Amino acid sequence: MIAETAVEFSSEGAVLRGRLVMPSPDVARRPAVIMAHGTSATVEMVMIEYARVFARAGLVALVYDHRNLGRSGGEPRGEINPWVQCRGYLAALDFASQRFEIDAGRIALWGDSYTGGQVVAVAACDPRPRAVVAQCPVFGAALPGLPPDADFLAAFKHTLLHGDVAGTPETTTGPLPVVSFDPSSIPSLLAPIQAFRWFIDYGGRPGSGWFNRVSRVIPPTPVPYAPILCAPFVRVPVLLMVAPEDEMAHANVEVTRHAYGLLAGPKRWVDIDGGHFGLLYHPGARFDEAAGIQADFLQQLLP
Repeated sequence: MIAETAVEFSSEGAVLRGRLVMPSPDVARRPAVIMAHGTSATVEMVMIEYARVFARAGLVALVYDHRNLGRSGGEPRGEINPWVQCRGYLAALDFASQRFEIDAGRIALWGDSYTGGQVVAVAACDPRPRAVVAQCPVFGAALPGLPPDADFLAAFKHTLLHGDVAGTPETTTGPLPVVSFDPSSIPSLLAPIQAFRWFIDYGGRPGSGWFNRVSRVIPPTPVPYAPILCAPFVRVPVLLMVAPEDEMAHANVEVTRHAYGLLAGPKRWVDIDGGHFGLLYHPGARFDEAAGIQADFLQQLLP
């Protein structure tokens, strides 16, 4: 049995809304995992099913929609800013650490696709996460030209915590559709047909809260948003679940493999079939495989 409670907390001047998914009967001070979806997706689009698997395994799952998306507040609607989303994870850590249901010393971060890189970046900058799960993570289409050194991390952390991360017209892509049935004639943020099929299927379901229109902002910060350069400073256990035939350009498997090599702490690499979206189909064999491996990993590291 599991229980679900609506929750909200503040980040960047907006109310982020989501749920606590918990084992029932309720027991205080359980381990927890904080979860946010990838590019434009919302709580109801499969992530909630991962949360339910984790709750049945004895963890509390805090799932929420990013600022400007789904049921969360924030303007402009549909704007995706990776720095702002990383700050959302920090706000979620603050919120989770104060809940009586959660042991603040046993909190993990979970990310999918775009947020798979974000959780690595956050774990490099904040000492509170005790483990990281990143599935089909986005570390970039190519290796960055900067070295992953302590000076970079210091500047990255300062930008994350204190910097001006507002976008400019020159650093904003969109607004445009997230997906299009014909990207050659109707440009979209995500081009592969697999993305179109998944988003239209799951985002088109009643109650998803998803809209097929976004803007992506990469602000002109002193150092670039580059989770791969944060990887050497992540010393907690990390599970990377990777699709060898990932069709998304910015989830380049060779770049991900390089990021994995840079991780300083205990780490585990798991290949999974089905491409970028295979483990996001529920019910399904790939979902069951992914959720089971992740639940076991979290149970072992957050006993």
